[in-house]
Amino acid sequence: MLIAWTTVGTSADADRLAVDAVAAGLAVCVQVDGPIVSHFRWEEKPERVEEFRLCFKVMPAHLSALRDLVLNAHPYDAPEWLAVRAEDVGEKYLSWAKATVHSPTL
Repeated sequence: MLIAWTTVGTSADADRLAVDAVAAGLAVCVQVDGPIVSHFRWEEKPERVEEFRLCFKVMPAHLSALRDLVLNAHPYDAPEWLAVRAEDVGEKYLSWAKATVHSPTL
């Protein structure tokens, strides 16, 4: 299993991406946190913005399709997309996850 993250500027965008990812059978679960505060530089200027963070639980076979779905629908010009392998996943959760997702239809 992998964990992937992105951030968006509104709760509505976060909910839309989460619903689409689960409905497409690509994400096992999506958690939305926020608002959070992000500090970064954009176009040579320091920025401080409130965002909503999405945390996707995804099976390896679905990562590419999930990334495409999220990035193609993302409202940012340069969206964050990070994915890491989960080192330890509970057996019951992993069994549930495998039964939850289906073959990508994208």
